[in-house]
Amino acid sequence: MGTGNRAGSGNHRGAHAGLLFTRFRNILTAMGKGMYESGGYLELNPTWHVEDSPWKAARILDMINRNDLKPGTVCEVGCGAGEILVRLGEKMPGETAFTGYEISPQAFALCKKQKSDRVTFHLKDLLKEEDASFDLLLAIDLFEHVEDYMGFLRKLRSRGTYTIFHIPLDLSVQMVLRGEPLLKVRRKVGHLHYFTRETALAALKDTGYEILDSFYTAGSIELPGRSLKARLARGPRQVMFALNQHWTVRILGGYSLMVLAK
Repeated sequence: MGTGNRAGSGNHRGAHAGLLFTRFRNILTAMGKGMYESGGYLELNPTWHVEDSPWKAARILDMINRNDLKPGTVCEVGCGAGEILVRLGEKMPGETAFTGYEISPQAFALCKKQKSDRVTFHLKDLLKEEDASFDLLLAIDLFEHVEDYMGFLRKLRSRGTYTIFHIPLDLSVQMVLRGEPLLKVRRKVGHLHYFTRETALAALKDTGYEILDSFYTAGSIELPGRSLKARLARGPRQVMFALNQHWTVRILGGYSLMVLAK
């Protein structure tokens, strides 16, 4: 009996390992084809980060309100599951129209369910739409995924009067020293480029943008469900940030940059 159980358990473990191997092989194959269009990104991120969208929408509204922007049309490039636009639609004036562009069929299948009279979605590349332009563009956690991000930024600039960027600041002292976290964000969420506050702003300026406003966002502190290490780091981050924002972000990381540009 005991021997039979051990053999059965071993077979079960072997089958489970085989399924895991097949799953990750499929993910890698999908990523080679283009992880956003093939389904690889959805495989790695089943919710498409919709749980973070209310927080991101609130930070976008902070930027809109502190600069007294009153856009009639708002467009998010790479809108994912569309939840950010839905949340903005609940808070902004009724005459504002919202449009989302997405190149991933899997993400579009999620966001098209959110369509309403005020919020519409397109399975298209905005940069290939000749006549599309908006009062306010949103590029939220976006251009770090784009291989030719400088070319992307130059082309995007003509599509909006104003643009709000949200840029993860992956480069910090602790991230560089540990090494593995940088590879993790590359594998799991597809970051091809890593920025500090200074290099992110320089990239925008070099591609023709005028920086109007910027502030840090503290996702590592304010968003729930982070790892144990991230939760333990919340206290030191909060204390140091109150003393010196730039040095805290540069040393400990865990922050992103919200930027308003034109």
